[in-house]
Amino acid sequence: MRYLTDRKRAEGLGSAKSGVHHHWSMIVSSVALLALIPLFIFTFGSILGSDHAEVAAYFARPFPAIVAALTLVVGAKHFVGGFQVMIEDYMHGTPQKVVLILMTCISYAAVAVGLFALARLAF
Repeated sequence: MRYLTDRKRAEGLGSAKSGVHHHWSMIVSSVALLALIPLFIFTFGSILGSDHAEVAAYFARPFPAIVAALTLVVGAKHFVGGFQVMIEDYMHGTPQKVVLILMTCISYAAVAVGLFALARLAF
């Protein structure tokens, strides 16, 4: 049996040893989205309502395609991190693990489909 003070038990990164890393990854993705979302709105908004040929020609250019791809990837990463925190707070046990795995797979599948569609438009 160990006799530890409250301070000694609280030192470190927390019980899972990953809280600080998770917090900083959420901060970094938030800051990245702060720049990417307005860029995406301005690049995508200019072709909204255009026909398929114009959209394909627009996304064949590197800047709009890169902005769309970065927004998709960083947005999904941020979503998965936020969803993970929510599920860890309100669910426990096996259902927690199943929902986390399922939502992570769905998010990354959505990113893969989005990047594939963007690549098809660009080429």
